Amino acid sequence: MVAEEVCPAVPRYGKAIGSWRVRMNDVTFVASLRVYEPLAGFDGAEREHWERYAAEGAHFGTSAGTALERAAALAAVAGRTLPVTGDHAYVTEVDGVTLVCPWRTGLRAQEALLDFCAELPDVLSEAFAPTALLERAEVELDRWRAENGSTTSHIRTCTWQVPLRWFVLVDPEEREVSLGEQGTGPSGPGTLRRTGRQLVYRTPMSRARRRVARALAVVRTAVGDPAVSEGIEDLGRWLEEFHPRSLVELDYGDLVHLLDDAELTQDESARDMQHALQRLADGDGAEAGAAYALMTTRMKALQAVESAN
Repeated sequence: MVAEEVCPAVPRYGKAIGSWRVRMNDVTFVASLRVYEPLAGFDGAEREHWERYAAEGAHFGTSAGTALERAAALAAVAGRTLPVTGDHAYVTEVDGVTLVCPWRTGLRAQEALLDFCAELPDVLSEAFAPTALLERAEVELDRWRAENGSTTSHIRTCTWQVPLRWFVLVDPEEREVSLGEQGTGPSGPGTLRRTGRQLVYRTPMSRARRRVARALAVVRTAVGDPAVSEGIEDLGRWLEEFHPRSLVELDYGDLVHLLDDAELTQDESARDMQHALQRLADGDGAEAGAAYALMTTRMKALQAVESAN
């Protein structure tokens, strides 16, 4: 089970706390992939809880929610514990239907931490998390599984880039860009945050599943290497865990503050992915490779900011 999206370029320590991989003086830039489920996708007490939560209207927008999780992460790192944010969800409405995306911050952190430490010798894992914390995380995860049957997260995250496989889920026409209004607070090297600045794709679950199936068919036929299709297969399995009338959201999140206006408006990675898959299906490997290289170059430029002076 993947609790958090862990990017290949992120150092191994990053997996220990998923999207909360921070050093105390760092600002970490995070992209997110979210699933919003209709209330019908939840059972019993949990459904009643989210019905009340949505009706109260005191829920967070994605920018505010990310900031709250980041603050909780800093406190957790300092205290060698797990982040605590409360039982929150992102809420939206489509065609009169309320959809919710639970954060489950603690659950995501517990699963990511246990997965990370399981690969380390005991003496080394103690440097990242006390044994008592790992034992508590394991007990709480087991309790959650017993009560709910699954630890599937509605949110996947990645620091300093958007994983290219995410773009198989969306269409270029679903892209929403806003340059926002100039803010005053620092957001990172050489930039200022802008209120309302975003690059987001939103698509119905049914379309996302069809696109995954098509991408898998193309890649398996044209490439034939299971290692190449593994990430797309994982996405497909993840999407199958949710209600068929869910909404999938790919959000550049904080990464938009690392791009100037021209870079943001010209980022057409979903179109590039669509082009790469079509050329691959047509047997034009060279053109497919060129489109993929364009996306890779774009994301490497974002990753490079992590180590910028």
